[in-house]
Amino acid sequence: MNKFQLEIACFNLESARTAQAYGADRVELCANMKAGGTTPEYDIVEEARKQLSIRLNVMIRPRGGDFVYSSEEFEEMKKSITKFKRLDVDGFVFGILDKNNRINTFQNAALVKLAHPLPCTFHKAFDIVDDIDQALNDIINCGFTTLLTAGQGSDVIEGLDVITELVKKANDKIVIMPGGGLRSSNIKLVHTHTSTSFYHSSAIVDNTEDAAGNEIIKLQNYLQS
Repeated sequence: MNKFQLEIACFNLESARTAQAYGADRVELCANMKAGGTTPEYDIVEEARKQLSIRLNVMIRPRGGDFVYSSEEFEEMKKSITKFKRLDVDGFVFGILDKNNRINTFQNAALVKLAHPLPCTFHKAFDIVDDIDQALNDIINCGFTTLLTAGQGSDVIEGLDVITELVKKANDKIVIMPGGGLRSSNIKLVHTHTSTSFYHSSAIVDNTEDAAGNEIIKLQNYLQS
């Protein structure tokens, strides 16, 4: 396994195939790019699992908007995890906050437990929490193995100082995965500052929702150089 690895956020099946064909280590499969990623349809995940031999993580997010969910939405998230586990996916991506922009430890821990033994990534809901240090500790204590973040910036460059500090504070208790505007044009800067083990990009370089194979190659070439 490579020391530094690349996850590609994919919003359709074609992008997932592209991610695999051009050397990604893992796919994060979502729907609805304009909403920032939501739970994909069951049949899309089923087909992706049939076609992908690389690792496949699935977004669990019932809607766009904020990250405070009703009891009905929380039940929907639990049902989605239960269904997708039967497809032998490799992990889940989600994040729940309370109305005060703190980590909802009860709901997150319950989903992590339900997903077990599959690993879970806390997504960029982290980027709107008010207390970064408390949120990081809460996420670790809930059992997440990875935190996806832009360092509370509009992209990984704006949030680079925060991401760098998070890597230090995590102290190998959780993987800090930079994501949000990460491209081949800036990965060197991000990697030089963080030297973390996993990087996240959609590898989209045009106005479509499709990952670009050449961009994935460029990202991987830098990480493996």
